[in-house]
Amino acid sequence: MPINELLTIMKPLWGIDLGGTKIEGVVIESAEHPNVLARLRVPTEQSGGYQHIIGQIQKLIGMLESATGLKPERIGIGTPGSIDPPTQLLKNCNTTALNGQPLNRDLEAALGIPVLMANDANCFAVAEARFGAVRRKVPNAQVVFGVILGTGVGGGVVVNGKVINGLQGIGGEWGHNFLHESGGMCYCGRIGCVETVISGPALERYYAKQAGAKVKLAEIVARDYAGEDPVAAQTLSRLLEYWGKAIAYVINILDPDAIVIGGGVGNIDLLYSEEGLAQVKKHVFNPRLDTPFLKPELGDSAGVFGAALLAE
Repeated sequence: MPINELLTIMKPLWGIDLGGTKIEGVVIESAEHPNVLARLRVPTEQSGGYQHIIGQIQKLIGMLESATGLKPERIGIGTPGSIDPPTQLLKNCNTTALNGQPLNRDLEAALGIPVLMANDANCFAVAEARFGAVRRKVPNAQVVFGVILGTGVGGGVVVNGKVINGLQGIGGEWGHNFLHESGGMCYCGRIGCVETVISGPALERYYAKQAGAKVKLAEIVARDYAGEDPVAAQTLSRLLEYWGKAIAYVINILDPDAIVIGGGVGNIDLLYSEEGLAQVKKHVFNPRLDTPFLKPELGDSAGVFGAALLAE
C-alpha cells in the first residue's frame, strides 16, 4: 500500500503552536508513533491584526498539506491565552490582537474542520507527559504539573494524559496567584503575582534594584556560580525561597506524580539542588518531599507536539 494511503488510514495528528513571533505547525504519524511527517513555520506578524493571523494559520496549514500530500480532519492549536468557556472568546493573551476574539469559531469557519484549542502551557505539559521527560522517567505518572517559568509564569495540569482546562479555562494558571507584594504590579492588574516575583524579568528587575545595574539572568546565574557577586547570590536565594512557597501550594492541592519545569528560569540548576528542594519541602504538608522535579526533554517541540495531541 502506498505510504500516503497508509497514513490516511492511520489519521495523522496535526498541531499548531501559535506564538507571538512565529506560528509553528507539525504533522505526526500518531500519538503512539510521534514520527514527524512535516514541521514548518511562518511568522505571526501580529501587527497585521487578527484577520492576518488567521490568514497566516491558513497559509501554514496549506504548506503542511503540500509537504505531506494529506489534509487534516481536525487540528489542535496551542494559544498564548485561553478560551473563556461562557463566551468562547480568547482571554489573557500576550498577543493582544487575539483577546476578546472568537478564534476557535473563526478558524473552524475558515478551515472547514473542527479545531481543538488549549493554552500553550497545557500543550507543553501534555507533550512532556506523553512524549518527553515524564514518560521516560516517571512512566506510570497519572497527574503531571507542567511549569512554564520564563519571561512569564504559567502551568498546565495533565491527568491520565489529558489536559484539565477547568470550568473557567484557567486550569493550571498558578502564575497569577498572589505570592508577595514586593513583586509590584502585574500586567493582569493585580499586585504581587507569582509572575512578578520569580519570572526571568522579575529576577532581573530585583538584581538591578539592589545592584544599580541591569544584568541579564544568565549573567546573574554565572556570577552567583563564580561566587563573585553577593547581589547575584541574594537574587537566586530569593528565587529559591519564593519558588519553594509558590510550587508547594500546587503540590498541596494536586500532589502530582511529577512536575516538569520549562522556560529559561527552569534551566537554573539550583531549582533541582538539595537547597532548592529544601525550600519546597518547608511548605509541603508532608514529612517528606517525594515529588520528582524534571527538566523537559522536548525543547521547543513541546508546544507543537502537545497541540497535535489535542486532535486525537
